[in-house]
Amino acid sequence: MRTQRLAIAAALATLFAAGCGGTAETPEAAPATAASSAPAGPVSLIYWTWAPNMDKIVAVWNQANPDIQVTVSKQAGGDDAAAKFLTAAKAGNAPDLVQAEYQHLPSFIAADAVADIAAETAAVKPEFSAGLWGLVTLGTDAVYAIPQDSGPMMLYYRKDLFEKYGIAVPKTWAEYAEAARIVHKADPKVYLGSFSSKDPGWFAGLAQQAGAQWWSISGEAWKVGINDTATTKVADFWGGLVQEGVIDDQPYFTPEWNKALNNGTQLSWPSAVWGPGVLESNAPKGKGKWAIAPLPQWNAGENFSGFWGGSSTAVSATSKNRAAAVKFATWLNTDPQGIDLLVKEAFVYPASGKGQAALGTPPAYFAESQPDFWQQAATIGASARGFTFGPNVGVTYNAYKDAFDKALQDKSPFSASVGTMQDTTVADMRKSGFTLAQ
Repeated sequence: MRTQRLAIAAALATLFAAGCGGTAETPEAAPATAASSAPAGPVSLIYWTWAPNMDKIVAVWNQANPDIQVTVSKQAGGDDAAAKFLTAAKAGNAPDLVQAEYQHLPSFIAADAVADIAAETAAVKPEFSAGLWGLVTLGTDAVYAIPQDSGPMMLYYRKDLFEKYGIAVPKTWAEYAEAARIVHKADPKVYLGSFSSKDPGWFAGLAQQAGAQWWSISGEAWKVGINDTATTKVADFWGGLVQEGVIDDQPYFTPEWNKALNNGTQLSWPSAVWGPGVLESNAPKGKGKWAIAPLPQWNAGENFSGFWGGSSTAVSATSKNRAAAVKFATWLNTDPQGIDLLVKEAFVYPASGKGQAALGTPPAYFAESQPDFWQQAATIGASARGFTFGPNVGVTYNAYKDAFDKALQDKSPFSASVGTMQDTTVADMRKSGFTLAQ
């Protein structure tokens, strides 16, 4: 098992260096392989997913495919869903299909919980950018899932209130900090944004933008660098603004945070391309008033973003109907009808290049304020860079929540929280038997 994990890690180390944004590229010709044919049927498949309205999407598939019937089992998502799937796989009762976040896929592979579907998916490889395809292949000839959605980050901001307070859209994080001071000085009840101690994926995306590399391989050993210079810089930046009192520390997606977005007392949100759904649900009064821009940069003239979220559709290694499962996953993520339903019903930003290109009409929430929303999103997404995810990202993410909660309570430096993330991650990997570089 250790050898297998190291092989995965070595592939990951080279994979993420180039990032994973952009539109579909023309790949080298895929080798001719004999795709598995679907069974004569009828078969029944179980699909674990947390995407909204997936039952409606599956109903369309089931109507057209009576011999391959899919049943949706709605999951909570996040770390709990990943742990639940690994437990089910170990017990031999995993679902046929699972929505797998990119950061959790390496742990699924290491546990032999997902199937290699390379033979069945060679034809759809051209649908995806090299970076996104790499997320499901880990730089090998194997294919462990089909990319479903992507989450490049950008800055959401209230156009009308930026004008009211006389601030320009910040092009650098230094300008963002100054804008935060101006806004809060003008009205102590108003904040430019908030730091969330409950959203490690958000922080990871900002660390990616800064050039962080949390995991890598050195020879035959893992190297953990969560407390690297880039990540520490991000932490100290937000910690300084919180200590100044010019940035709120309200976690995202809470009733209080929702209220601030809706009533105009929080003016911006560094988030991902899936943000319109959140704003439409939680800040209805802001419809037509929000817009997007690239994330502020650490150095003037740079053009980088990061990722918050994104998932794939994987087939369980123990599925008795693998070919049928791949057929459904392929339709869902590459067929024009499946992609259209994903966008309209599940509100995802498709991983498929042709799916992204087909996004013309902006989200209703942005129809007035940003009619070129999808074009802007594609340009921003092309600048996103990721990093290597390790085999125990769930431990790291939980350490983030605990450490930053404590830092906010104690008013201690955020850089110390990054150190805690590092120490906790390393200790867990040692306990699990991984070899670590000195």
